[in-house]
Amino acid sequence: MSDADRDAATAPTVTDRISEEVREGDAGLITLVMFGVYALFTVFAILGPSQGIGGIVAVLQAITFWTALYAMLVLALNLHWGYTGLFNIGVAGFMAVGVYTFAALTAPTGGSPPGLGLPLWAGIVGGMAVAALAGALVALPALRLRADYLAIVTVAFSEIVRLSLLSTSLEEFTLFDGLAVVPDLTLGSGAGRGISMPINPTIPVKSLYYTNPMNPASGSRTVVGNTVLPAFASIGVRETVVVSMTYTLVLIGFVVLFYVLLRRIGNSPFGRVLKAIREDELVANSLGKDTRMFKVKVFMIGCALMGLGGILWETQRGFTDPTSTTFRPLQTFYIFIALIIGGAGSNTGSVIGGALFASLLFQGPLYVSRIFSKYIPTGDAPSTFAAALGPLGSLDVTPFLAYTLQNISSLRFVLVGVVLIVLMHRRPTGLLGHRKEVASSIDLLDREPRQKPETPTAADGGGRDD
Repeated sequence: MSDADRDAATAPTVTDRISEEVREGDAGLITLVMFGVYALFTVFAILGPSQGIGGIVAVLQAITFWTALYAMLVLALNLHWGYTGLFNIGVAGFMAVGVYTFAALTAPTGGSPPGLGLPLWAGIVGGMAVAALAGALVALPALRLRADYLAIVTVAFSEIVRLSLLSTSLEEFTLFDGLAVVPDLTLGSGAGRGISMPINPTIPVKSLYYTNPMNPASGSRTVVGNTVLPAFASIGVRETVVVSMTYTLVLIGFVVLFYVLLRRIGNSPFGRVLKAIREDELVANSLGKDTRMFKVKVFMIGCALMGLGGILWETQRGFTDPTSTTFRPLQTFYIFIALIIGGAGSNTGSVIGGALFASLLFQGPLYVSRIFSKYIPTGDAPSTFAAALGPLGSLDVTPFLAYTLQNISSLRFVLVGVVLIVLMHRRPTGLLGHRKEVASSIDLLDREPRQKPETPTAADGGGRDD
């Protein structure tokens, strides 16, 4: 057997690598966290208005959907902040660039506003490429800045993108107008009225179940649809939930791809330079590394991933507009909170942080509110916080509870603030921030001490030769 055959025989298989990952604890830890989240929301579904197996499945699907979306975006941000120390708080802007590029490339040529009518894959690749290019345009002049100043530039870019998309001057425009050698291209953002995206990532999923995925109601089911959909319907799960479950599985696949990509980057020489920049850029520069170009490259990669995350998030609705909450600065704040919870610099922490934020802080209060509203009648809620606090002096908690339940969406910020304060006091590096990957490819603390060579003496024959 040759050396190549022997190496191939001893190379770890995919199953071996997965088993090793489970043994290391990361996959097992993520599974344990998700099991706890599913158990909690199963109880919420049973106690809440949506009962039965169909209701439970719908709730768990929604939680998994939000978890996957936030996990992808937190991983992308971890590449900037956790690996390289780049304080990018313009995540929503790069998501918007990816989404609107996708929309412009895939929208029908006769639409309002029109697009180029390109296929799905071209829209995804184009959206990622333009988001990466936008990252480069921001990074080249801005990466000379440090910390807070870089943050100001990125959040300003995010707002410029959002306000530009709202502008009527970009509602519909023509490129190459008047050039004889190039045909005119009419595109547009739709301004405040938005832009439709009939071609979106859910279409391949729907094509599994329907012969006409663009309009399932007007067509018949496929063989898979005739098998799967009635089976789920028999236990009370709606068709729309089954389609959403399938799309959520696709999102989970992308989370795995993001995770593997970041792990490989982190273990590569490129990734080790990024971590060196994070720890001390001056030292990395003194070792001959062009840290500015490294930061530009990693900024482009992270922005491309943010653009892809935005495409998978926003386009599944088939429509987008600049007023969407997906593109507001608040969304960047949410993603940063999830990264802080999980721990910057840890890929596993990024996934767990995204899961805990999406489930417990983002969706959890809404389900708790529905449960209380179902079992505890509170009547009309006070219009102000002061009016809700007043009756507490006479031990009447009903007005305060009614006010809390009615304004639970806004009061989630209070809960997030409390969690952040506790976390900063108890675990300032996040749940898994203590596992931040170091710049060295080996653990320098575990190296064996170097043995000094023994100096020969004259008695050992170490004297001068005769």
